[in-house]
Amino acid sequence: MHSTHGIGKFVELVQREVSSGGRNAVKTQREYLVLEYAPAKRGYPGDKLFVPTDQLDQLSRYVGGEAPVLSKMGGSDWAAAKGKARKAVRDIAVELVKLYSARMASKGHAFGPDTPWQRELEEAFPFAETPDQLQTIDEIKADMEKPIPMDRLLSGDVGFGKTEVAVRAAFKAIQEGKQVAMLVPTTLLAKQHLETFTERFAGFPVKVRPLSRFQTAKQARETVDGLADGTVDMVIGTHRILTEKVAFKDLGLLIIDEEQRFGVEHKDSLKKLKTGVDILAMSATPIPRTLEMAVTGIREMSTLATPPEERHPILTYVGPRSDKQIAAAIRRELLREGQVFFVHNRVQSIQRVAAQLGELVPEARIAVAHGQMGEHQLEQVVDDFWERRADVLVSTTIVETGLDISNANTIIIDRADKYGLSQLHQLRGRVGRGRERAYAYFLYDENKPLSETAADRLETIAVNNDLGSGMQVALKDLELRGAGNLLGAEQAGHIAGVGFDLYLRMIGEAVSTFRGEEVDGPAELRLELPVAARIPEDYIDSERLRLEAYQKLSAAAAVSAKDDAIDLVVEELTDRYGRPPAEVEGLLAVARLRRRAAQAGLTDVVAMGPNLRVAPARLPESMRIRLQRLYPKAKLLAGGEALVVPLPTAGGAALGDADLIAWTGQLLDQLFPVATTAASPAAS
Repeated sequence: MHSTHGIGKFVELVQREVSSGGRNAVKTQREYLVLEYAPAKRGYPGDKLFVPTDQLDQLSRYVGGEAPVLSKMGGSDWAAAKGKARKAVRDIAVELVKLYSARMASKGHAFGPDTPWQRELEEAFPFAETPDQLQTIDEIKADMEKPIPMDRLLSGDVGFGKTEVAVRAAFKAIQEGKQVAMLVPTTLLAKQHLETFTERFAGFPVKVRPLSRFQTAKQARETVDGLADGTVDMVIGTHRILTEKVAFKDLGLLIIDEEQRFGVEHKDSLKKLKTGVDILAMSATPIPRTLEMAVTGIREMSTLATPPEERHPILTYVGPRSDKQIAAAIRRELLREGQVFFVHNRVQSIQRVAAQLGELVPEARIAVAHGQMGEHQLEQVVDDFWERRADVLVSTTIVETGLDISNANTIIIDRADKYGLSQLHQLRGRVGRGRERAYAYFLYDENKPLSETAADRLETIAVNNDLGSGMQVALKDLELRGAGNLLGAEQAGHIAGVGFDLYLRMIGEAVSTFRGEEVDGPAELRLELPVAARIPEDYIDSERLRLEAYQKLSAAAAVSAKDDAIDLVVEELTDRYGRPPAEVEGLLAVARLRRRAAQAGLTDVVAMGPNLRVAPARLPESMRIRLQRLYPKAKLLAGGEALVVPLPTAGGAALGDADLIAWTGQLLDQLFPVATTAASPAAS
């Protein structure tokens, strides 16, 4: 997707010879990305756009609907789509800024610093914290100690220690007499969290109670009364917490586990629950809407990306269903005295499937669990599995969230093509939580054709099997499903119209405008010098990897990138492909020059025949005097629209590539100084 010309189809990378023009014309090879646009008339070929590989910052991969409509080059459809999106974005920005302002203006409780009790609880943690956990805990405590209510999204892959972070945040709130509510999507997860929190808070005067359909009416009433009079410090429950009957004496912290499982109507109930309450939302695969809000800076975000010690990636198999393979997988797990999850998401046929498994592996003890069972029956089945009185648990997706059974290390998912991407990732996260190597089988019916989206989902889950790949899965989910409306339930067509990347940028700009901040979108910069600046095929032979390297370099040359971003790309290229040849060195030097020109707010640095054209050139009087002294033959065009400087020569011949780049960098440093620049490209 090109920011000016709209949505085009990538065709190929091509090399073309470029001449600088003029008497001392220099010919160099450049590599271009070819984009094809929609034809102006039916039956005609579409226009082609050649984008230089050092200008990939103007391109982004289209993320939106299933199959985008190609734009017409020079047509009005792209401008109209952008206009519509801009209007919709303005409305969203107003809402977001209202939310943000209300949060900033509302008075939250500023919790005090850590107490000796807090340290005692934290030291009792039986595992070594990962560096990410420690950083996240510090960020959450810092948020809680501010008078502004916290609104933080904690994204961490399944089994990466989000619960321990929640334990510490909850304890910090309870010590100051505040109550904590933890909202979870399933009764099974509520039961499991209750055990974890009760065990961690043992030895401290903290009263934790559950609230879900597993409790009798009498138990539920006691919990509700305890919350109202303040005798219950923490409640862990399903959406029953959101009913009007539940009133808190002094709620200080709300923890939402697996946030992606709650619908918009639940979110509205949450908003009403209490303004001014600190909110910690946790998710292994943040839903696109939440991810989008975090990316646009409306919510704070922490990420747990480091796996706990001695954890292995889960070996993942995607393929057609075969009884032989299912029996072998179950038997292999039984041989090492482990347990198996078998997920079949149709209650009508679940007993039949369990009976078939019993015939396949007669020695296995098989239990069945699904959401339509009575509370006590379901609780008993899960307890039996927990206590190892069953080897195989045949269940619907009620096991999807948070169940932590360390002895279960094989999961088999029947008809995996019918599940959403984040669901598949969550289900796989049920295994591999201990030290044993875990296996996940995603099976589909080979007699029924896979849709393109289902195939894409299964490919994504197979590729992203590293520990900590939840964020990549969420981003891919965003790409496959589109982002949806930020604040409501309906899908927003304008995201499909302009693509997620541009839409996000528009929201960022609109939010900044409403906050009263200056917004200058990055100016489109044309930098064209007759130098050899490309990645030759004998250095990186794969077109895809070459394109990836160009993209990384282009992103590193952006003004918003970190100062050492280009050096990091150089390090990576050297590490992966060896020492860069001269053409790549030229490309790196051009990237540094491009960053320098962008910092100065220039739009043109172009060699035209024997001259260099720099625009805009609105120089103050002092700089004009300097220009005349340093470059006597230079011309300033009307009103500082552009500056034309003759290119230097060496004995009548054109300068070499490195010298020309150094000379251009020096010219920019002398006439367009930038306070933030640590070193000029010439020096680099």
